[in-house]
Order: sequence, then C-alpha cells, then structure tokens
Amino acid sequence: MTTTTADSVSGRNAPTPEQTRRGRRTALLLFAVGFGPMVLATIMFYTGWLNPAGHSNQGELVQPVVSVQALNLNARGGEPLADRFGVDKEAPKWLLLVAAGTCTEDCEQLLYLARQVNIALGKNASRVSRAAWLGRTPAALDARWNEEYESMERLKRMPGTMPAWPEGINPDVEPRILLVDPFGNVMMHYGAEHTGKQMLKDLKQLLKLSQIG
Repeated sequence: MTTTTADSVSGRNAPTPEQTRRGRRTALLLFAVGFGPMVLATIMFYTGWLNPAGHSNQGELVQPVVSVQALNLNARGGEPLADRFGVDKEAPKWLLLVAAGTCTEDCEQLLYLARQVNIALGKNASRVSRAAWLGRTPAALDARWNEEYESMERLKRMPGTMPAWPEGINPDVEPRILLVDPFGNVMMHYGAEHTGKQMLKDLKQLLKLSQIG
C-alpha cells in the first residue's frame, strides 16, 4: 500500500492515547485550581465542615439551591442576567439582588441595607454587585433613585415569562435580598428581620473562603 504525504502528516499530528489522557488530566487540574476553592467554600459554608462552630450562616439558606436562570430576569442592557455567571466567565461576581413586587417601606430598607453592606466590604466591595427587581415603585423613590442607588442595576422580567422564585420566597408578599454566587446559584436570602451586621458576616466569610468572585 502506498502512503501519501497527507496521510503521513496526519498520522504524525494525531495525538496518542497517552497524550489525550495527559491533556484531560491537565484540564481537570486547571479546573480544580481555578474553581475548587469556590466549590470547597460552598460545601464548608453549608455543612460547617472544618468549622468547629458548625453552621455559622446568618441568612436563610435556599434549599434546594436554585439557578438564577430560573428567575427569568434581564439585565439593564437587555441580556439575560444568567449570562453573567458560570465557570466560563473571566471574573464573575457575587450578587445581592433585592426583589419586591411593590417597593414599600420594608423594600426600601433592604435597598439601603444592600448598599451599605456592599460599601462596608471595603477592598472586597468590587467582588459583589447589586441589582433590584421591583415590580412597582413609588414616584418618590423613582425621583431619588439616581442619587441614592445609582450603582444598583434595575432588572426587568423577560417578556412572556414569570420568575420562578426559590421555595419559600414570594416578593409579592415579602421583599427579600437574594444572594447569588459566581456560579449563578441563588444560595441564601435575607429580609427585614436581618441586620446589616449579619449580612456582612456572611459575605466576609464567603469571600474569605472563596477565591472566585
């Protein structure tokens, strides 16, 4: 049989089984180095593993965890909010999301709380973003928005959809702050019964344990 030049070149360039296995091991190692700390931080935070005090979270855990994609929300530019999260993103952030059907006094308290907690993170403030989905807002709040909440993005519901809020959360009845991790998981929520100190404690611990976001 005659071997053509093209066949010869193709044979030389084809990876051997050992090279293929080595490439897979390298890819897994890179993933573990990059995202392993985030996975470990989540496990430790939920279970209290390696923490003598056990569970230390101040907020309410979302169980089961819900993907931010299920919320069916669009960002300010019109793109799906879920597109900002995931292992393929260069620098995904944590998100404090205020959700309320009608933004009354309790809702405004949570807007203020999210803003102040974010600022209180100091050098880590840039690792956390803020957003709000508000079904209805009073004219007085709209008039003050750019002055008081300029850095808090207003989200909109995707046309023809309804948000699938996590179990136990109904913003039409009670406003909440949802904490979304860099992978796009809604993992915890807070209400008017929580203090800024409690939220800050949770965020500081998560940011300390995690190298992602």
